[in-house]
Amino acid sequence: MAVRLQMKLGVVPAPDRLPDSPDTVVVVEPTIGSVARSKGSLYLLVTSTLSGPRPREATRLVAETIRDEYYYDESAGVRACLAKAIGLANKKLGHVRERYGLGADPVRGPIGVAIAVVRINELYVVTVGPAEAYLIRGARLSTLPDPDRARGLPTEELEPEVWRGEIAVGDSLVLTSPNLVAKTGPDELKTALVTLHPQSAMEHLHHQFAAADGRGSDAAIAIEATEIAATHRTRTLVPVRPAEPLAGVPDHSPIPLADEVAGGVAAMQAGAVRARSVAGGVFGRFVNRAQDVLPRKDAASGRVTVYSARRDRQRRAAVALLAFVAVAFTLGTAIWVAAGNRQREQVTSFVTGQRAFEEARADLARVFGPGIDLVANDPTQAKQLLLDADQNLDAAEAAGVPSSSTGPLRSQVTRGLDRLAGMVEVAASLRFTFPAKPAVDLRALVVGSDGAAYVLDPNTKSVYRISLSGDPKSVKPQTVVKAGMHAHGGTVAEPRFLSTGAKDVLVLDAKNQLWRWTPSNNKGRGVVVRIPVKDAAGWGNDVRGIGTYLRNPSLGLYNLYVIDPSAEQILSYPPAADGGGYPATPGTNSWLSAPRDVSAFSSLYIDGDLYVVDHGEIVRYVSGKSSDWTPAVPDDAAIRSAPTYSLIASASDRRAGLLYAYDPPNQRFVALDKATGKVAGQYQIAAGQPVKGFGDVRGAVILPGSGSDPDTILWIDGTHLMRAVLAPVETPPEGSSASPSTSPAASSGRRRSPAPTAP
Repeated sequence: MAVRLQMKLGVVPAPDRLPDSPDTVVVVEPTIGSVARSKGSLYLLVTSTLSGPRPREATRLVAETIRDEYYYDESAGVRACLAKAIGLANKKLGHVRERYGLGADPVRGPIGVAIAVVRINELYVVTVGPAEAYLIRGARLSTLPDPDRARGLPTEELEPEVWRGEIAVGDSLVLTSPNLVAKTGPDELKTALVTLHPQSAMEHLHHQFAAADGRGSDAAIAIEATEIAATHRTRTLVPVRPAEPLAGVPDHSPIPLADEVAGGVAAMQAGAVRARSVAGGVFGRFVNRAQDVLPRKDAASGRVTVYSARRDRQRRAAVALLAFVAVAFTLGTAIWVAAGNRQREQVTSFVTGQRAFEEARADLARVFGPGIDLVANDPTQAKQLLLDADQNLDAAEAAGVPSSSTGPLRSQVTRGLDRLAGMVEVAASLRFTFPAKPAVDLRALVVGSDGAAYVLDPNTKSVYRISLSGDPKSVKPQTVVKAGMHAHGGTVAEPRFLSTGAKDVLVLDAKNQLWRWTPSNNKGRGVVVRIPVKDAAGWGNDVRGIGTYLRNPSLGLYNLYVIDPSAEQILSYPPAADGGGYPATPGTNSWLSAPRDVSAFSSLYIDGDLYVVDHGEIVRYVSGKSSDWTPAVPDDAAIRSAPTYSLIASASDRRAGLLYAYDPPNQRFVALDKATGKVAGQYQIAAGQPVKGFGDVRGAVILPGSGSDPDTILWIDGTHLMRAVLAPVETPPEGSSASPSTSPAASSGRRRSPAPTAP
């Protein structure tokens, strides 16, 4: 019997999906035989890491493009057609990136694609970006092609890998969003597909996702291969002649000569069969009668007696009983030994964990006992005892001691190591919060000569002024520079970078035009003037940042520095004598002594020396060459990962004071001595403050303290302007839940970095 495959489909209907889900699902099962044999059935899922209507339109565009291009293209096989369809969708999406708010990263786009094509018993699967595919065969879960999830559409480098295999009866395939699997787990996915119909399984998983407070991407497709009978063989139909009974109306049509010959041959064959049967019957009866008259011999009696048979049966039963007893005894002994070993292992583990816990408690008692503060009196011994206590707590947790018991002790370890590493907990406050409409996404911060903060927002393509004086509740942002603004010297394009020079706020726009905003009073009024830079048109669109250095304070003249990756240089432009522009001579403005890769420079600070952040590390350049100045690493490797910096700021003169560097993985600012590179302190926000940690810092400025007053840090995230005085606050009582040391990141393990949080 011929057998073919049928796919059971499971998908959550669009009305039942979450309102903020951006995903798009397309299922095409052709009804035309030629299309089904050449192209097969298409199951397509397009996901996005972003949420909202614009990403949903982007996923719909990708899904429709892939579907139409795949079924339209007849020039190659399934693999080539899928790769070409994905490439065309990527190209279309790249042209409309800004319309759908997909960001400017040329590599890591937010759109993911998962495709499955089933043609007869062939299976083709391809995934790109944040999308996943799982094959369930024999109750085992396998992950199909797993590329770099971060490299989603649109991207510049796209090489989709198409996996090919066979699909058999009982196999199940799931195309899903990583966001859904992260909430429900792969085990729940496998259990649902193995035990339920695909449709019921998808509805169950979606209910689990919603119950777990899932948000955003939530789409999934499930198919299961089943068998159906393709054809059914029956007896060959035999024509009936009118002469036979119940044949119907007589056939008056003339009988062809071939039919007459065939009928005669059939009659002769039937007669021969009947004659052979009669002859065989007569001969068989004759032979049987001849055998009846022959002499017969009785069968010999057996030699096995009743007694011997009974004894043999008893022996067999006894052997079987003994074998059963032996097997039962062996199994019972093995189970008893295994249970005893497990119990002994549990007891041993509990004793080991309890001993490690008590040793950690004893170490901490020697550091923070009644009337004892070994951190202040003997830092070397205190550090050794705290590290020993930390290791003992790790051993206790590994042996089964609950974290609820080890948490208070671990908080004491973290607090002590923080004190030894110079960690200072500071108070922080919100200075200004932008309203929800229009939505902003702040990217840069400077403080002007008028004492006000200036922030750059790519969403509204504007630069805003925020007063730092007066009541924060009465402050309103003032637009000082905006794309499309007509100013002295032309029209402003989209602002990209901010800096300050003397009394000016400098703005570099998307057309590499440099604009100067000079305040005319302290109420937000000022003048926007274009500053001509002779070879600015050659910078390209890959500029990484700008900076200035005040070379003549009396005249307000300052050098301009531009990080230009295409030139592999930091370009330096001296000002004209009248301050009216930068008439640089081509070929003479390369500041670095030799070209080098500057594409990873993420922050720039100039005080006579030039500091940059390169691949998370701080490098100091002097006269165009990197110096031997090396920043030290905070002495807290037992509780935090090594610093990876993204921003630097300072308010002191050259080779004096401190350079402040932001470490995103550990949500802290590290103060480094400019002269020696030593760690002068590190700062984190204390618990219970209106601002929940140094998370998602986009820009930072240091306001110098006067006299003995400490410095103040001013910083922004996506929508807030915040400030913190870098002075310690009162430490919470020991064991208090408000202590930052008792946070999950500090109490659950070592080298745990806190997640970024909004105020």
